[in-house]
Amino acid sequence: MGRYTAKDLFVKSFMVAASLGVVIATSALTLADTKSECKDLPGHAELKAALTAARNHASNNGGFDLDMWGTVVNRDGIVCAVAFTGNDRGAQWPGSRVISAQKANTANAFSLPALALSTANLYSAVQPGGSLYGLQHSNPVDTDAAYGGNAKNYGQPNDPLVGKKIGGVNVFGGGLGLYNSDNTLVGAIGVSGDTSCADHFIAWRTRDALNLDHVPGGVSGDNARLDNIVFAAGPWQHPHCLDAATEDGLAAGLPSAP
Repeated sequence: MGRYTAKDLFVKSFMVAASLGVVIATSALTLADTKSECKDLPGHAELKAALTAARNHASNNGGFDLDMWGTVVNRDGIVCAVAFTGNDRGAQWPGSRVISAQKANTANAFSLPALALSTANLYSAVQPGGSLYGLQHSNPVDTDAAYGGNAKNYGQPNDPLVGKKIGGVNVFGGGLGLYNSDNTLVGAIGVSGDTSCADHFIAWRTRDALNLDHVPGGVSGDNARLDNIVFAAGPWQHPHCLDAATEDGLAAGLPSAP
Protein backbone atom coordinates (compact mmCIF):
# COMPACT_ATOMS: atom_id res chain seq x y z
CA MET A 1 0.00 0.00 0.00
CA GLY A 2 1.45 3.35 -1.02
CA ARG A 3 2.05 6.18 1.39
CA TYR A 4 -0.25 9.20 1.54
CA THR A 5 1.37 12.40 0.32
CA ALA A 6 0.91 15.69 2.14
CA LYS A 7 -1.53 16.69 -0.59
CA ASP A 8 -3.54 13.46 -0.12
CA LEU A 9 -3.79 14.06 3.63
CA PHE A 10 -4.85 17.66 3.11
CA VAL A 11 -7.58 16.68 0.66
CA LYS A 12 -8.80 13.90 2.95
CA SER A 13 -8.90 16.24 5.97
CA PHE A 14 -10.74 18.87 3.94
CA MET A 15 -13.36 16.38 2.82
CA VAL A 16 -13.94 15.13 6.38
CA ALA A 17 -14.26 18.70 7.68
CA ALA A 18 -16.65 19.61 4.87
CA SER A 19 -18.81 16.55 5.55
CA LEU A 20 -18.92 17.38 9.25
CA GLY A 21 -19.90 20.94 8.41
CA VAL A 22 -22.79 19.71 6.26
CA VAL A 23 -24.03 17.47 9.10
CA ILE A 24 -23.87 20.32 11.63
CA ALA A 25 -25.58 22.75 9.25
CA THR A 26 -28.29 20.21 8.43
CA SER A 27 -28.93 19.55 12.14
CA ALA A 28 -29.19 23.27 12.84
CA LEU A 29 -31.58 23.70 9.91
CA THR A 30 -33.72 20.80 11.16
CA LEU A 31 -33.95 22.35 14.62
CA ALA A 32 -34.90 25.72 13.14
CA ASP A 33 -37.49 24.14 10.87
CA THR A 34 -39.00 22.17 13.75
CA LYS A 35 -39.23 25.28 15.92
CA SER A 36 -41.07 27.08 13.14
CA GLU A 37 -43.39 24.16 12.39
CA CYS A 38 -44.27 23.80 16.09
CA LYS A 39 -44.60 27.48 16.98
CA ASP A 40 -48.30 27.16 17.85
CA LEU A 41 -47.80 24.12 20.09
CA PRO A 42 -46.35 23.47 23.55
CA GLY A 43 -42.67 22.69 23.87
CA HIS A 44 -41.09 20.04 26.05
CA ALA A 45 -41.25 22.00 29.32
CA GLU A 46 -44.91 22.95 28.87
CA LEU A 47 -45.90 19.41 27.90
CA LYS A 48 -44.03 17.84 30.80
CA ALA A 49 -45.53 20.24 33.36
CA ALA A 50 -49.11 19.80 32.10
CA LEU A 51 -48.78 16.03 31.73
CA THR A 52 -47.33 15.65 35.24
CA ALA A 53 -50.07 17.78 36.78
CA ALA A 54 -52.74 15.75 34.96
CA ARG A 55 -51.21 12.45 36.03
CA ASN A 56 -51.10 13.69 39.65
CA HIS A 57 -54.65 15.05 39.58
CA ALA A 58 -56.50 14.61 42.87
CA SER A 59 -59.35 12.59 41.35
CA ASN A 60 -59.05 9.00 40.20
CA ASN A 61 -57.88 8.65 36.61
CA GLY A 62 -59.32 5.16 36.25
CA GLY A 63 -56.08 3.18 36.16
CA PHE A 64 -53.11 1.97 38.18
CA ASP A 65 -51.67 5.43 38.95
CA LEU A 66 -48.65 4.79 36.74
CA ASP A 67 -46.27 7.31 35.23
CA MET A 68 -46.93 8.40 31.67
CA TRP A 69 -45.48 9.32 28.30
CA GLY A 70 -46.88 12.20 26.25
CA THR A 71 -46.28 13.32 22.66
CA VAL A 72 -47.45 16.36 20.71
CA VAL A 73 -47.56 16.49 16.90
CA ASN A 74 -48.41 19.35 14.57
CA ARG A 75 -51.03 19.27 11.82
CA ASP A 76 -48.57 17.61 9.43
CA GLY A 77 -47.88 14.80 11.92
CA ILE A 78 -44.42 16.09 12.80
CA VAL A 79 -43.43 15.39 16.41
CA CYS A 80 -42.97 18.64 18.34
CA ALA A 81 -42.35 17.38 21.88
CA VAL A 82 -42.04 14.15 23.86
CA ALA A 83 -42.03 14.01 27.67
CA PHE A 84 -42.56 11.65 30.59
CA THR A 85 -43.70 12.13 34.19
CA GLY A 86 -41.39 9.77 36.09
CA ASN A 87 -37.90 10.29 37.49
CA ASP A 88 -36.29 8.78 34.41
CA ARG A 89 -37.25 7.14 31.12
CA GLY A 90 -37.54 3.72 32.77
CA ALA A 91 -40.13 4.85 35.32
CA GLN A 92 -42.95 4.35 32.80
CA TRP A 93 -43.54 1.57 30.27
CA PRO A 94 -40.81 1.95 27.61
CA GLY A 95 -43.23 0.77 24.92
CA SER A 96 -45.59 3.62 25.71
CA ARG A 97 -43.25 6.24 24.26
CA VAL A 98 -44.02 5.13 20.71
CA ILE A 99 -47.66 4.38 21.56
CA SER A 100 -48.14 7.95 22.79
CA ALA A 101 -46.73 9.20 19.50
CA GLN A 102 -49.01 6.83 17.54
CA LYS A 103 -52.01 8.16 19.43
CA ALA A 104 -51.06 11.75 18.70
CA ASN A 105 -50.61 10.89 15.03
CA THR A 106 -53.98 9.11 14.93
CA ALA A 107 -55.98 11.89 16.59
CA ASN A 108 -54.41 14.40 14.23
CA ALA A 109 -54.78 12.24 11.12
CA PHE A 110 -58.48 11.52 11.65
CA SER A 111 -59.68 14.82 13.06
CA LEU A 112 -60.93 17.71 10.93
CA PRO A 113 -61.34 21.45 11.53
CA ALA A 114 -65.01 20.94 12.43
CA LEU A 115 -64.99 17.33 13.69
CA ALA A 116 -62.67 15.90 16.34
CA LEU A 117 -62.22 12.14 16.68
CA SER A 118 -60.34 10.99 19.74
CA THR A 119 -58.56 7.64 19.57
CA ALA A 120 -61.13 6.36 22.07
CA ASN A 121 -63.90 7.18 19.58
CA LEU A 122 -62.31 4.89 16.97
CA TYR A 123 -62.23 1.64 18.97
CA SER A 124 -65.59 0.15 17.97
CA ALA A 125 -65.48 1.39 14.39
CA VAL A 126 -62.28 -0.57 13.63
CA GLN A 127 -63.49 -3.91 15.00
CA PRO A 128 -64.52 -6.62 12.48
CA GLY A 129 -67.76 -5.51 10.88
CA GLY A 130 -67.18 -1.90 11.91
CA SER A 131 -67.37 0.97 9.48
CA LEU A 132 -63.63 1.66 9.76
CA TYR A 133 -62.40 -1.94 9.96
CA GLY A 134 -58.78 -2.10 8.82
CA LEU A 135 -57.97 1.50 9.72
CA GLN A 136 -55.57 0.31 12.42
CA HIS A 137 -53.39 -1.31 9.76
CA SER A 138 -53.01 1.84 7.69
CA ASN A 139 -50.36 4.54 8.04
CA PRO A 140 -47.65 2.32 9.59
CA VAL A 141 -45.11 3.59 12.13
CA ASP A 142 -41.77 4.77 10.78
CA THR A 143 -39.57 2.36 12.76
CA ASP A 144 -36.38 4.28 12.00
CA ALA A 145 -37.90 7.37 13.59
CA ALA A 146 -39.46 5.40 16.45
CA TYR A 147 -36.37 3.55 17.60
CA GLY A 148 -33.49 5.62 16.23
CA GLY A 149 -31.09 7.82 18.14
CA ASN A 150 -29.66 7.55 21.62
CA ALA A 151 -32.11 6.16 24.18
CA LYS A 152 -30.74 8.49 26.86
CA ASN A 153 -32.46 11.34 24.99
CA TYR A 154 -35.91 9.72 24.98
CA GLY A 155 -38.39 12.05 26.61
CA GLN A 156 -35.95 14.96 26.60
CA PRO A 157 -36.11 18.19 24.54
CA ASN A 158 -33.81 16.50 22.01
CA ASP A 159 -35.75 13.25 21.78
CA PRO A 160 -34.86 11.71 18.38
CA LEU A 161 -38.56 11.69 17.45
CA VAL A 162 -38.74 15.50 17.47
CA GLY A 163 -38.88 16.86 13.95
CA LYS A 164 -39.87 13.51 12.43
CA LYS A 165 -43.16 12.03 11.25
CA ILE A 166 -43.85 8.98 13.42
CA GLY A 167 -46.96 7.64 11.64
CA GLY A 168 -48.96 4.80 13.15
CA VAL A 169 -52.59 4.30 14.09
CA ASN A 170 -53.72 3.49 17.64
CA VAL A 171 -57.38 2.97 18.45
CA PHE A 172 -57.88 3.11 22.20
CA GLY A 173 -58.05 6.01 24.65
CA GLY A 174 -55.30 8.60 24.96
CA GLY A 175 -55.19 10.59 21.72
CA LEU A 176 -56.94 13.96 21.32
CA GLY A 177 -56.97 16.69 18.69
CA LEU A 178 -55.63 20.08 19.75
CA TYR A 179 -57.78 23.12 18.95
CA ASN A 180 -56.69 26.63 19.85
CA SER A 181 -58.87 29.48 21.08
CA ASP A 182 -59.89 30.25 17.49
CA ASN A 183 -61.22 26.67 17.18
CA THR A 184 -58.38 25.95 14.75
CA LEU A 185 -57.03 22.40 14.63
CA VAL A 186 -53.27 22.73 15.20
CA GLY A 187 -52.24 19.13 15.92
CA ALA A 188 -52.82 16.48 18.55
CA ILE A 189 -51.61 14.99 21.81
CA GLY A 190 -51.10 11.33 22.65
CA VAL A 191 -50.73 9.90 26.17
CA SER A 192 -49.79 6.35 27.15
CA GLY A 193 -48.56 4.45 30.18
CA ASP A 194 -51.60 3.14 32.05
CA THR A 195 -54.99 1.66 31.18
CA SER A 196 -56.63 3.12 28.08
CA CYS A 197 -59.19 4.88 30.29
CA ALA A 198 -56.49 6.52 32.38
CA ASP A 199 -54.62 7.49 29.23
CA HIS A 200 -57.74 9.25 27.94
CA PHE A 201 -58.54 11.11 31.14
CA ILE A 202 -54.93 12.22 31.65
CA ALA A 203 -54.71 13.36 28.02
CA TRP A 204 -57.95 15.30 28.53
CA ARG A 205 -56.64 17.14 31.59
CA THR A 206 -53.31 17.79 29.88
CA ARG A 207 -55.06 19.32 26.88
CA ASP A 208 -57.16 21.52 29.15
CA ALA A 209 -54.06 22.74 31.00
CA LEU A 210 -52.50 23.66 27.66
CA ASN A 211 -55.66 25.60 26.67
CA LEU A 212 -55.96 23.63 23.44
CA ASP A 213 -59.39 22.10 24.06
CA HIS A 214 -61.62 24.44 22.03
CA VAL A 215 -63.22 21.54 20.16
CA PRO A 216 -65.88 22.62 17.64
CA GLY A 217 -67.54 19.25 16.97
CA GLY A 218 -67.45 15.55 17.78
CA VAL A 219 -69.35 12.28 18.01
CA SER A 220 -69.55 11.63 21.75
CA GLY A 221 -73.07 12.94 22.30
CA ASP A 222 -71.76 14.98 25.23
CA ASN A 223 -72.21 18.60 24.18
CA ALA A 224 -69.74 19.80 26.80
CA ARG A 225 -67.08 17.27 25.80
CA LEU A 226 -67.52 16.58 22.12
CA ASP A 227 -64.72 14.04 21.60
CA ASN A 228 -64.96 12.37 25.01
CA ILE A 229 -64.68 8.62 25.56
CA VAL A 230 -68.05 6.86 25.08
CA PHE A 231 -69.02 3.89 27.24
CA ALA A 232 -72.62 3.52 26.08
CA ALA A 233 -73.30 0.95 23.36
CA GLY A 234 -73.06 2.34 19.86
CA PRO A 235 -70.72 2.95 16.93
CA TRP A 236 -68.25 4.98 19.05
CA GLN A 237 -68.18 2.81 22.16
CA HIS A 238 -64.94 2.17 24.05
CA PRO A 239 -64.36 -0.74 26.51
CA HIS A 240 -65.18 -0.03 30.13
CA CYS A 241 -62.65 1.10 32.71
CA LEU A 242 -61.29 -1.20 35.41
CA ASP A 243 -64.07 -0.08 37.71
CA ALA A 244 -67.15 0.60 35.62
CA ALA A 245 -68.85 2.21 38.61
CA THR A 246 -66.35 5.08 38.48
CA GLU A 247 -66.94 5.94 34.82
CA ASP A 248 -69.66 8.53 35.33
CA GLY A 249 -67.65 10.17 38.08
CA LEU A 250 -64.54 10.27 35.93
CA ALA A 251 -66.37 11.84 33.03
CA ALA A 252 -68.16 14.30 35.32
CA GLY A 253 -64.81 15.33 36.80
CA LEU A 254 -63.35 16.37 33.47
CA PRO A 255 -63.18 20.05 32.61
CA SER A 256 -65.69 21.09 30.00
CA ALA A 257 -64.55 22.55 26.71
CA PRO A 258 -64.35 26.36 26.98
